[in-house]
Amino acid sequence: MIDKQAIKEHVRGILIALGDDPDREGLAETPERVANMYEEMFDGMNYTNQDIAEMFSKTFDIKSQSTDMVIVRDIEIFSHCEHHLSLMYDMKVSVAYLPKGKVLGLSKVARIADLAAKRLQLQERIGSDIADIIAIAACTEDVAVYIEGKHSCMSSRGIKKSSSLTQSSTLRGRFRDDMALQSRFYMQLKG
Repeated sequence: MIDKQAIKEHVRGILIALGDDPDREGLAETPERVANMYEEMFDGMNYTNQDIAEMFSKTFDIKSQSTDMVIVRDIEIFSHCEHHLSLMYDMKVSVAYLPKGKVLGLSKVARIADLAAKRLQLQERIGSDIADIIAIAACTEDVAVYIEGKHSCMSSRGIKKSSSLTQSSTLRGRFRDDMALQSRFYMQLKG
């Protein structure tokens, strides 16, 4: 569980370290506000991938062919880089999987992506986590995840390249091994 009291104490210390007065009017409630915000923004840290899969494993039986593909595109998420605690923003996730007699409720795919991102993360790990969770929840190893987003550690500090866009993909099962299926997935992203 997230320790809000420790966050408040540390934020107060950061304000002092920045040379400001944490007791002045504009900052007096900042440590509590930040602790509340962190509790919401990092909610995914309270759960393992297995926990998330169990939370969002509502499926529906279908008569599926082995080539059927479910794809949910452009799921908006945000996360925080574990290297600088900086925001990863304007992120869009697309998830595809091949059902094996069951499909997930569509909102479950978006909820999985959202909660997996609410951790201190790397973009590549977000994709891997989403793929792992979808594989468990949908009972299929055939999963593909594509993510694109901007990173404030690139846009607002360091190299300061505000238009840079990071793209990553995670391919599992047949999406990794079947080039025709992989090509179908990437063509759907252009849709």
